[in-house]
Amino acid sequence: MLAILKKEINAFFSSSVGYLVIALFLILNGLFLWFFKSEFNIFNYGFADLTPFFTLAPWILIFLIPAITMRSFSEEKRLGTLELLVTKPISYWQIVLGKYTGSFVLILLALLPTLLYVYTVWYLGDPEGNLDVGSTLGSYFGLLFLIAAYTSIGIFTSTLSQNQIVAFITAVFICFVMYYGFEGMASTPLFGDFSATVEKVGMKRHFDSIARGVIDTRDVIYFVTVTIFFLFLTVVQLKKR
Repeated sequence: MLAILKKEINAFFSSSVGYLVIALFLILNGLFLWFFKSEFNIFNYGFADLTPFFTLAPWILIFLIPAITMRSFSEEKRLGTLELLVTKPISYWQIVLGKYTGSFVLILLALLPTLLYVYTVWYLGDPEGNLDVGSTLGSYFGLLFLIAAYTSIGIFTSTLSQNQIVAFITAVFICFVMYYGFEGMASTPLFGDFSATVEKVGMKRHFDSIARGVIDTRDVIYFVTVTIFFLFLTVVQLKKR
């Protein structure tokens, strides 16, 4: 598993993919948060708060994480090395976890520079340090759980086709449905009294709950369950081959 993890990290940074993904994530967030005149602009927000960042980041990650994970197994299929990989003396779970951890670590590296936003808002606050630390830490924890779930979805979809574009589009669609789709459906009169239950199936409800600064075990269990479920589907899909 460790060898696969190192191989994935080296593969990302031996080409321009890893650097491009990190740069895109930081540039897009930076433009919306500090330059573009929109509801996400921190200067226009009026509060020493990083809520605009934590509102925007899940939507950007819906596209960036599938861009990273789409090559995980699709590339192995295209090159014909997947069969060689599964014949090695390691389990399917070790293969999947190695691929998964490699992608997860890369996203964490992209997230790390955003701590500069925390310092900036802290410094610009009036008075200095006027920042809700609890809410900010909770939002970062929520973002970590969200990244874990997105990554597992992306790893799963990469096993469905050797075409990376197909894997990318499928992952974006599933991530969108899991994050916002259920909340969108719950807002319609179709489900009536069950709308609250439908909303709880989606990630956004649980992410928003953690972002308030209170770590509820129900939210943690939800994200862990979603992550393990899609990793399990990945293993099943590999065994079918």
